[in-house]
Amino acid sequence: MFEGVITAIVTPFTDDGKVDYDALKKLVDFQVEGGVAGILPCGTTGESPTLSHEEHNEVITKTVEFVDGRVPVLAGTGSNSTREAIEMTKHAKDVGAAASLQVCPYYNKPTQQGFYKHFAEIAKIDLPMMIYNIPSRTGKNL
Repeated sequence: MFEGVITAIVTPFTDDGKVDYDALKKLVDFQVEGGVAGILPCGTTGESPTLSHEEHNEVITKTVEFVDGRVPVLAGTGSNSTREAIEMTKHAKDVGAAASLQVCPYYNKPTQQGFYKHFAEIAKIDLPMMIYNIPSRTGKNL
């Protein structure tokens, strides 16, 4: 479904700690003009753990807007909270993301059945997902 380089972009901030949307646009344009096959905002590279929910959603919205259909946007919408992941994934779909990146639930250390149920609930949104398996952070291997 997706192939090639998909850049997990950083979220740039201003000196006063606000998201710098002008710098984000420049970063997106630089990546797309450089030939990447997709852009991935709000992964852990994009400081997702430090963004408020409002900032997280706005970064995804603005990234889709800045990309303007030139490449797919795979939005980082994962969480250890199934409910939170569903809400963020719905938002990403609503604003035009092509897929979501879902992290294996961290801290909770679910069973394999728990992983399945978590991802099955998110899949009901009908947006393709890429699962990010990072056992060193979750304490479990999918």
